[in-house]
Amino acid sequence: MEQNRKPLIAGNWKMFKTCSEAADTAEKLVKLTAGVNDREVLIAPTFTALSDVRNVIKGSHVLLGGQNLFWENEGAYTGEISGQMLVSAGCSHVIIGHSERRQYFFETDETVNKKIKAAIQSKLIPIFCIGESEKERESKNTFSVLDKQVSKGLKDFSSDDVKELVIAYEPVWAIGTGKTATSAQAQEAHLFIRSLIEKKFGKMLAKSLRILYGGSVKQNNIAELMSMPDVDGALVGGASLDAETYAKIVHF
Repeated sequence: MEQNRKPLIAGNWKMFKTCSEAADTAEKLVKLTAGVNDREVLIAPTFTALSDVRNVIKGSHVLLGGQNLFWENEGAYTGEISGQMLVSAGCSHVIIGHSERRQYFFETDETVNKKIKAAIQSKLIPIFCIGESEKERESKNTFSVLDKQVSKGLKDFSSDDVKELVIAYEPVWAIGTGKTATSAQAQEAHLFIRSLIEKKFGKMLAKSLRILYGGSVKQNNIAELMSMPDVDGALVGGASLDAETYAKIVHF
């Protein structure tokens, strides 16, 4: 990882933890990662737990993120959450286009694009998720899939729009499966993504953009992944649910 890009370790809690469980885990995490200032630490609890977690981490180094948002500010959209609502709950970041959202809730590159736009308008930092399926990798289509997801997901943005953007490369075949891309596979994909950003937005943005790796990140593989020049952090799933386990990943 390049020295001028501050690592970001982000924990996606998915559909786990009640409000009290989330607050309890967050409180432990704040203590276990106290003194960490050379990397950013983020947790993304469920919507219902955001306010409780905010109260616990307020004034600490731990950042708060939402797991999703809708592209309108308000309206008759039962069950949806706007960027402004996330901000009012204390969020600085929002995860967009996670493969589980694409798989189970039929999100497309086009809706992801609208959500990134809404996040930027609300002054939230988008964590934009991309990645190929096992079938796509086996048929050697990884690069074409990533190219399509980046070009459609970031369509009609200027470099100024996306200067804070974070990309998370998550090979779908490695999410929740226990399989992890090798550090060489992760580096190859991250370097390719950075080259796409350079073509689209220029060298300066490509050099400063943080690209996280996600997909069965654990304590025993984080250090090797982070040793790669184009891996700038991790989007951690299951291993972020336990404060002690997640703290060990943060301290890599």
